[in-house]
Amino acid sequence: MNRNSVMMVVVLTVIAGISALILAFVFDFTKDRIAEEYRKDFLKGLIVVLPDFDNEPDKEAVEVDGRMLYPAKKDGKLLAYAVQSVSPKGYSGDIVVLMGVDLEGRVTGIEILKHAETPGLGNKIETPHFRDSFKGLTKDDNIAVKKDGGNIEQFSGATISPRAVCEAVTSGLAFMDKALAEVNK
Repeated sequence: MNRNSVMMVVVLTVIAGISALILAFVFDFTKDRIAEEYRKDFLKGLIVVLPDFDNEPDKEAVEVDGRMLYPAKKDGKLLAYAVQSVSPKGYSGDIVVLMGVDLEGRVTGIEILKHAETPGLGNKIETPHFRDSFKGLTKDDNIAVKKDGGNIEQFSGATISPRAVCEAVTSGLAFMDKALAEVNK
């Protein structure tokens, strides 16, 4: 190896080391802010899906079968839980749904936390009208799009995304049926 090659390796190593130190510093400086912003966004979702509460559900969460349940309480009285449910059957990948379920197993609301559906078509799953169509439903209701004989409106040209949300809600309600029995022991 000649002298120029060695110098290039040394210079690149020094630059890479300095870059790594800067990145580590920036990460360390911003990680708490990022976590707090994520918490604020998550709390906004909890406010949407749960009845009016006065506790901090994210700080009182309980784990059941590897999933977190977020309790909503008012004046110390338990009203409902929120849980995340995922369907891998979205048109463009996973659809993550945050759903509230009261103590009788009825949906109090849903919020779409993450998806990659087509803008202007599949992303209509985020509209209040679509999300509100799940309120009051239970595991015994036929939670499916009307095209499949259910009671949820799909939108013209986009059935896959609403089907995936229906699947996530159905899965979440099945889990909550077992989880409510577990936490009420």
